[in-house]
Amino acid sequence: MPRWLPRALVLALALYACFQLGNWAFHQLIGLLLNILIAFFLALAIEPAVGRMAARGMRRGLATFLVFFVVLAASAGFVVLLGSMLAGQIIQMVEGFPQYLDSLINWTNHTFHTELSRVEVQDSLLRSDWLRKYVQNSASGVLDVSATVLGGLFKLLTIFLFSFYFAADGPRLRRAICSVLPPAKQAEVLRAWEIAVDKTGGYLYSRGLMALISGVAHYILLVVLDVPYAPALAVWVGLVSQFLPTIGTYLAGALPMLVAFTENPWYALWVLAFVVVYQQFENYMLQPKLTARTVDIHPAVAFGSVIAGTALLGAVGALIAIPAVATLQAFLGAYVKRYAVMDDPRVHGHRRHGELVLARVQRALRAKREQEERTRGREDPPARPAQDDGRDEARESGGKGGPGDGRGSDSE
Repeated sequence: MPRWLPRALVLALALYACFQLGNWAFHQLIGLLLNILIAFFLALAIEPAVGRMAARGMRRGLATFLVFFVVLAASAGFVVLLGSMLAGQIIQMVEGFPQYLDSLINWTNHTFHTELSRVEVQDSLLRSDWLRKYVQNSASGVLDVSATVLGGLFKLLTIFLFSFYFAADGPRLRRAICSVLPPAKQAEVLRAWEIAVDKTGGYLYSRGLMALISGVAHYILLVVLDVPYAPALAVWVGLVSQFLPTIGTYLAGALPMLVAFTENPWYALWVLAFVVVYQQFENYMLQPKLTARTVDIHPAVAFGSVIAGTALLGAVGALIAIPAVATLQAFLGAYVKRYAVMDDPRVHGHRRHGELVLARVQRALRAKREQEERTRGREDPPARPAQDDGRDEARESGGKGGPGDGRGSDSE
């Protein structure tokens, strides 16, 4: 057995054990790593505000606390207002449920010529097996719901704690990272950090502006329709539709439709139509312009990044996909060499008819010329080499009795 074989086996087993240990630790800490990632992007988002306040002489810790206090106060006020609105609407819907049921039964009897009654429908619903199973499952799932709520609150506390440290100790964190890198790499890290702050802030700015525009537009519609709780519903539509990618629009429009349905079923159809029309206006006109000015990323790339982020990290990936891709695109754009684009109509996406015809005629003439040259090359005999021509001339001159002929010397 070679002397190196036992050492190689021990090294291979040690590497495999380290890999398994790292894999196990990564899967155990994946939740914490995701919370740290969210906290990092949240710190990048509030970095401009904290930086401006720190530049005016305020301590970064106090500036970070004030920013977080404003954000938490606004979020808590919105949740309380929305919760009170939902509670009132649920009570109103429960009280008006018999009327909705009567109208539905009357429409069914008139349309399908049936003889249903509300008492029969209520008895069938109350005595149904699926309702009994649903109540049993709901009673057994109260503990699970409580554990989920507590776990969500703990995650939020973890995220806010890490984001507070990232924002308050941002300069110290950058110095700690740069202290283990050479000067050239330090400049690149600082540049990447600055790009990340600009792109994340720009993304939040664009989303906030679109949320404001969406909220105002839906508020006007709800006021015209005389739907109750119009301000809270407008804020709900603006925030949810912009900060929950892909599915946020449908979740945002469902609540105003439900509240409008309690007033008049036709109002719900008007709200649905307005949500669909406004979404098209936002996707094709408003969002490309705002995204190009703030994040500078193509809408197709943004949509693909959201899908990829959702596939990789779920809802967290959907939230941070666009600022992450925008940061990566801006950072790599400095290292891509670009050239001047030639002045060609095809570059601009169109070709004039005359240029197209001329190009076809030139290609046809070129092909015809090449065909004639190939035909001429097959018909012409190959030329003899120059040395052979010289030998032939010498033979001819010798045969005629030239100066070099031997017979001439014999006659002399």
